[in-house]
Amino acid sequence: MKLLFKLLIAIGLMLNIAIASAEVTPDALVKQTAEEVLTIVKTDKDIQAGNQQKIFAIAEEKILPNFDFERVCRMVLGKNWRSASADQQAAFKNEFRSLLLRTYASALSKYRDQIIEYKPLRMEPGATNVTVKTQILQSGGQPVAVDYSLVKTSESWKVYDIVIENVSLVTNYRSQFSNEIRQNGLDSLIKKLADKNAAV
Repeated sequence: MKLLFKLLIAIGLMLNIAIASAEVTPDALVKQTAEEVLTIVKTDKDIQAGNQQKIFAIAEEKILPNFDFERVCRMVLGKNWRSASADQQAAFKNEFRSLLLRTYASALSKYRDQIIEYKPLRMEPGATNVTVKTQILQSGGQPVAVDYSLVKTSESWKVYDIVIENVSLVTNYRSQFSNEIRQNGLDSLIKKLADKNAAV
């Protein structure tokens, strides 16, 4: 009996390991996340009524965990990241994360039954950096191209940039932030971000 019990535990562990190691492809990750979030947005009456706290909670729980946030911060600050102190890096990450959270929450609150079309994934075998191409179809308007740049980390695929109509989120923020840092320093940028986040 004990042997059978141990065998069942061993099989259970093997199944758990197999499930955990079954890798989600980058396009599946983007599609699953988008469809899960939009289903909630479409069906939740509080969100439809404009409940900001619920919208923030969805962005926090469902969207941000799929980002390689350390990489995003390094890319956005560029050389300024390398010269920043550990405290400055931590403060920037915290405030920039809040900024992104507000940005995604705002985008979700504007969702009104648009349809997302997913393009076939072009990915070389063994690739660790890919682009998932989509477009948002909206009635009475032109389709909006949205491309997700993903990198394979030790854990899973993670998003590190979003390109909307050929405008990169990372490049856009890097341009804005570098001007502020050049004129007033990194601490000034962090304070401005903190003030902006606190004003919401």
